[in-house]
Amino acid sequence: MKTRALNSDRELSVQIAEAIREAIVAGDLLSDARLPSEAELSDQFGVSRPTVREALKRLAAQNLIRTQRGATGGAFVNRLSFEEAYEQQITTSTLLLSMNAVDFDTACEARYALERACAPMSARRRTADHLATMRAEIHRQSQPGLTDEAFCASDVAFHRALVDAAGNPVLSYQLAGAVEAMQPLMNMITFTARSREAIVALHIRIADALEAGDGKAADDALADLSAYTAQLAADIFAARAAAEAG
Repeated sequence: MKTRALNSDRELSVQIAEAIREAIVAGDLLSDARLPSEAELSDQFGVSRPTVREALKRLAAQNLIRTQRGATGGAFVNRLSFEEAYEQQITTSTLLLSMNAVDFDTACEARYALERACAPMSARRRTADHLATMRAEIHRQSQPGLTDEAFCASDVAFHRALVDAAGNPVLSYQLAGAVEAMQPLMNMITFTARSREAIVALHIRIADALEAGDGKAADDALADLSAYTAQLAADIFAARAAAEAG
């Protein structure tokens, strides 16, 4: 691992963590490789061991490394899977949306553009398990006593199955944030006005299209769902503006 000069104007532990992360991404440190000891890293970067320890904590929080105790212990590079990275992607997307006050139309446009890109692949690659998950969520959404919170959770599960049906882990990872961060935001705004029957009918169209291997029909149904969601939001915002003006 190459040593780089540290900038005294920035937190040292952050810079050390960045240097180690770059070495992992570049392949200089491979999965399951043992990192130099705290003492060795301390000498290498010219910092105290507590500073190195803080850098390693940062990397562990990102699931990039793991630590083991004992004579054969130390810090090791993790073999990170897409599934293990989902939660971090969802958290990051949720924070970005909330901190940057992304408006509803922007979130809706991005989410459905990404999801519609999956439709042709999902129609070709969906498995019986994906279809069974989608059908189960449709059945759940049709239950009259289902709470708004449970309906929203089922909505997310349905769309995650649609995305995962594309059979592309890179897409699933990228869309984890779009579906699981944006969908709850969109549900929070529209749940009071939307028709569950209309949503269920659109979900049935999507599932039927995927089962038939018809990517175009699945895309058309998603386009209609996008338009329905956007119109709901527009009506809600217009009603709020009118109430505030009155």
